[in-house]
Amino acid sequence: MLRGIFEFVLLNSSVGTWLVVMDIFLQIWAASFYLCNKALFAIAESRDEVRKRQLKIVGWAIYILGVPPWVVIMVAKNNWIAAAIEAGGIPAMLLGLFNVAKGRPSENKWLNRSVEIFTYTMIVLGAGYSWLEHGGLGQLSQWLEVGVMVGFLMGGYYMARGNANGWLFFALMNLSMGSLTLLQDKYVLAIQQSVSLCFVIYGFISAKRARG
Repeated sequence: MLRGIFEFVLLNSSVGTWLVVMDIFLQIWAASFYLCNKALFAIAESRDEVRKRQLKIVGWAIYILGVPPWVVIMVAKNNWIAAAIEAGGIPAMLLGLFNVAKGRPSENKWLNRSVEIFTYTMIVLGAGYSWLEHGGLGQLSQWLEVGVMVGFLMGGYYMARGNANGWLFFALMNLSMGSLTLLQDKYVLAIQQSVSLCFVIYGFISAKRARG
């Protein structure tokens, strides 16, 4: 009997350790990629057009690669709105990468409309499931997710079109996501959001100066 208890404790301890390690790994992956994206975008604003384009291409690519761990973390915490936003933002990120690589915003109405439809569909699905899961939108975490939703989608929308106001929406996203991750004890992500906010402020100021 004692041997059985010992094996049970050892097994569960190993599983618990693995889960902790995996959680930290996902947080570091998510935080480092999103932080690099914000840093590259911010630095690009004060560079010449050729260098700006190069930095933004790398920035968009890193942004996209940082999505998977965010989705996993948000789903694990039942943050369905935030998870849907992260997944739903992928087409907008790809459009941003495409536009920067091409050197100008896409004029393909079908492509632009498809990205918008997919994005808003994901919002509806995420918000709807969260509503059913929690019986409404009465929790603080859900309202923070709404802030993330507005900031993430509108920020990506404007940034993909080269509009400096996208930085302001990213600031809203960072504040909301930082509060959400701190509330749910995701300290690595909370710190990353704080540092990212500094880059967002720098990027907005640089963008406004560059545009006169």
